[in-house]
Amino acid sequence: MEHLYLTLLLLFVSAVAASMFILFYKHRSSYTSPNLPPGGIGYPVVGETLSFLSTGWKGHPERFVFDRISRYSSLVFKTCILGEPAAVFCGSAGNKFLFSNENKHVVAWWPNSVNKVFPSSTQTSSKEEAIKMRKMLPQFLKPEALQRYIGMMDEIARRHFAMGWEGKGQVTVFPLAKSYTFWLASKVFISVEDPEHVERLGKPFHLIASGIISIPIDLPGTPFNRAIKASNFIRKELGLIIKQRKIDLAEGRASATQDILSHMLLATDEDGKHMKEMDIADKILGLLIGGHDTASAACTFIVKYLAELPEIYERVYEEQMAIAQSKAPGELLNWDDIQKMRYSWNVACEVMRLASPLQGAFREALHDFSFNGFTIPKGWKIYWSTNSTHKSAEYFPEPEKFDPSRFEGNGPAPYTYVPFGGGPRMCPGKEYARLEILVFMHNLMKRFRWEKLIPDEKIVVDPMPMPAKGLPVRLYAH
Repeated sequence: MEHLYLTLLLLFVSAVAASMFILFYKHRSSYTSPNLPPGGIGYPVVGETLSFLSTGWKGHPERFVFDRISRYSSLVFKTCILGEPAAVFCGSAGNKFLFSNENKHVVAWWPNSVNKVFPSSTQTSSKEEAIKMRKMLPQFLKPEALQRYIGMMDEIARRHFAMGWEGKGQVTVFPLAKSYTFWLASKVFISVEDPEHVERLGKPFHLIASGIISIPIDLPGTPFNRAIKASNFIRKELGLIIKQRKIDLAEGRASATQDILSHMLLATDEDGKHMKEMDIADKILGLLIGGHDTASAACTFIVKYLAELPEIYERVYEEQMAIAQSKAPGELLNWDDIQKMRYSWNVACEVMRLASPLQGAFREALHDFSFNGFTIPKGWKIYWSTNSTHKSAEYFPEPEKFDPSRFEGNGPAPYTYVPFGGGPRMCPGKEYARLEILVFMHNLMKRFRWEKLIPDEKIVVDPMPMPAKGLPVRLYAH
């Protein structure tokens, strides 16, 4: 009997050893092409994913990039992220190459986990659906079309500050900023503006953001599992809104041009077919995430830096009060007012340089190609990082110094300031984000001064930067 147990134990150990050997062999075999960039590949399956994510959790995502640039003396290095062999492109030359070669050498890529968080009701991938959306959005999000939203944005901002800020001795900024930007996105995209309805829709969204770029373990309690559940809940809620809108359109209670939802319901493809309801829900879900998450981070960090830099606060205050004093009582902001907020936008740009809401994005190599003397194999994933230029002294002298003057005149050199990406895949909502951020700044500045309650509050990046405690501040009404 003892021999039997010993034999079974040896067989088990041998099986585990063989499995580990195969795993390591397969992992290493992905990196056998000649002339690859320098770098490390970590362990099988996880690669360097934990290191990649943990630098963000510790508040310094740029360290993953800069530590390896220094270690390998190269602006391109290999790694393994999210289980994929990858190359990280750094600096303005890397940005220029990727932005200029979209659909030629590289194409956008998302982890398979994204398709689980955003399951499409069609048979196409999230990548193909995103391409369709990018063709549809410009007519709604170009500056000429957005001008008509400015008064509405100002009205919602006034309601937001009246409900969440005014009369309060202290507030926590990050959840309030998310509430503001989600309220706007709900109004612009699906014409939902009732505060209770907006709140019910908005609560699950933070779970999606933190679960998209996480270790894709679908077990109860994991960020990934919570993101999938939150996505399913929101899609069901959107399904109810879509059904009601179809009725309202049929009975003349809704306009065909009032928002993107109406457009999607009435649009047809080349065969004259309308989009399915859940297909529309998928697309609206993506728009609501893109339309509020990054802007809420930017608004939060504007409050943070203005609390720390009184001389910057004073210049923004003077600019915004000049605009406020030029308005008749109750008159809403308009396009001309936005154009006068030049210094305020320079401040917002510097905030997004130092605390970029978008940390970077992935591409996939369409075929073997060369960059900086190295070969990038077909199928490899490529990651570009905003911080590789935003936090580099080569492009921004004294990179940790807050200096809005960097954006005066012609501003930063091309391909160095990339909070909205670049090339064909530049964020189509860039101008929308500018408007919602400036409207937020105007309504904030004309009401309050403030001070941080936690002077050295830690910043975490998961997947976008946020104060660990949400940035509590003490308010002083003007």
